[in-house]
Amino acid sequence: MSSVTTTEATRELLLSRIRDVPDYPKPGVLFKDITPLLADPVAFGALTGLFAELCTRYGATKVVGLEARGFILAAPVAVRAGLGFVPVRKAGKLPGATLGQAYELEYGTAEVEIHAEDLSAEDRVMVIDDVLATGGTAKASLELIRRAGAQVAGVSVLMELGFLGGRGRLEAGLAGAPLEAVITL
Repeated sequence: MSSVTTTEATRELLLSRIRDVPDYPKPGVLFKDITPLLADPVAFGALTGLFAELCTRYGATKVVGLEARGFILAAPVAVRAGLGFVPVRKAGKLPGATLGQAYELEYGTAEVEIHAEDLSAEDRVMVIDDVLATGGTAKASLELIRRAGAQVAGVSVLMELGFLGGRGRLEAGLAGAPLEAVITL
């Protein structure tokens, strides 16, 4: 299992800024709230620095952020790494020509989109998100990146919820690209 190289102090700082919210958004779910981490400039800076380092290490030319918390993480990472940012949005949220990809939810389906012209064959893309749970959105995003003609440089997440099996669902879509988790729960 690949994970970002962090000091124990950095890992503890990040963990201390992630709040557990029981029974949200529905009973039985333990939601991992990252807003305290975002509100702490030291913790947020440490996280964006780790992600920017991965972008450099894997030769990324663009950073993709997954809606919605992935936007908050990926945009400053792109700026810090000197790269462009491309949002992956829920269907119907982007104007202009888009590429869409449907994916399975626990019950039903959803779809994500990117602007068709935002990625090209010259791009190596680092996907950034807050949590890897079941892997549905990340997998759909990898398919969109490849359909746009770009290569996947890697996927980086703040937290991986290993017990939900998202890593296994992403393996084929990664095609050898690394999957990095700062924290695995």
